Amino acid sequence: MPWPFKPNSRKQIARLEITGAIAGGTRKRVLDALKIVEEKKFPALLLRIDSPGGTVGDSQEIYSALMRLREKVKIVASFGNISASGGVYIGMGAEHIVANPGTITGSIGVILRGNNLERLLEKIGVSFKVIKSGPYKDILAFDRELTEPETNILQEMINTSYQQFVQTVAEARSLAVEAVKSFADGRIFTGQQALELGIVDRLGTEEDARCWAAELVGLDPDKTKCETIEEPKPFWNRLLPGSSSKTNSGLLAGIDWVEFELSTNGQPLWLYRP
Repeated sequence: MPWPFKPNSRKQIARLEITGAIAGGTRKRVLDALKIVEEKKFPALLLRIDSPGGTVGDSQEIYSALMRLREKVKIVASFGNISASGGVYIGMGAEHIVANPGTITGSIGVILRGNNLERLLEKIGVSFKVIKSGPYKDILAFDRELTEPETNILQEMINTSYQQFVQTVAEARSLAVEAVKSFADGRIFTGQQALELGIVDRLGTEEDARCWAAELVGLDPDKTKCETIEEPKPFWNRLLPGSSSKTNSGLLAGIDWVEFELSTNGQPLWLYRP
């Protein structure tokens, strides 16, 4: 028999936590959670971000979903220990941002990395024969140097993505584009510095952010609870308490600082550098 008294979502605040590196698994989990927030008609969302960054496209998709949700739900972001690069991009989807004074944030920029193992391969006598459909199909190949035209192509791509990032920050924080560019050079800064730059609205804890979210929708902060939106556990996990499933997000949770590369078909993906 179902429990007769169901919690009233309109009198609760949804809470969503984004931790670790932002990639495909994180994007899917977050987008699914945002749909639940909308369907259950929560009046506000507390978005806790503790991430060093991640892939460009995934960060942009989460940001876009938050912007759509903002039409119906008040969103307050809380920056945790670190909210940098892609974490900042996602935070721009919140109407208001709270950070701890010592939060590490910033790192606004884009990086594309490739490895050049040409000299090492020569020493061990390894070479590759390449047949390609166009001159740039093996761009960023690890067995040779980039050519000047290839460098120009990649730099233009990075510049375009960087401009998108800067424009997003400028619009979200009501700042001039040139003002954002003055500190969007890859540097990191503290929450205190972020406040002075206009990246965040207030200094405080996650609890402070929760209270602010409650006040924004006319709820009593002392009586308003948060419902954390979590990914449903696999069937066997529900049957066997104590068992765990190692997902990408779980493996990456709690990373304080990371510099990493992902590849598909041998080609590096471009990342927001944490």
